Amino acid sequence: MTTGKIQFAEWDGTFVLKFIGEIRLTLCSALDGTIEQMFTAVNFSSIVIDLTETRSIDSTTLGLLAKLSILSREKVGLLPMLVTTNPDITRLLQSMGFDQVFNIVDSPLPQEDDLTDLPVQDQSEEVVKAKVIEAHQILMSLNESNREAFRDLVSALERS
Repeated sequence: MTTGKIQFAEWDGTFVLKFIGEIRLTLCSALDGTIEQMFTAVNFSSIVIDLTETRSIDSTTLGLLAKLSILSREKVGLLPMLVTTNPDITRLLQSMGFDQVFNIVDSPLPQEDDLTDLPVQDQSEEVVKAKVIEAHQILMSLNESNREAFRDLVSALERS
């Protein structure tokens, strides 16, 4: 059972993802699918990720957020905005090098009622493993510290 959720909305080409509670691997398939859909939208103009209600976030999710930033930079030439008011989450993001791939803001956004929950998706073990490996490889590409931190995990997953 998941203890967190991700909500999504789109307003005039601005895509908003709001992470609430403890964000874990169980939400990653839906998040990855939503990331892919965002970049196929005709009116795509910007991305805002709201982490103001996030209590914790796992490394696979962080890897998918890094993927989102890399795609945004490649496809439209902009860095997504990442909003965080939790000092622990901010410290984690900075330690992962996210200040290089996101515009990090510490002021909360106005509340929006139009957000809808992303569905939890059941995936095979192989699909989940591939997503975990991809997410961690993306994190490893951000800096040497991440490369050291996740090298053994990625090697073990690739061998299994």
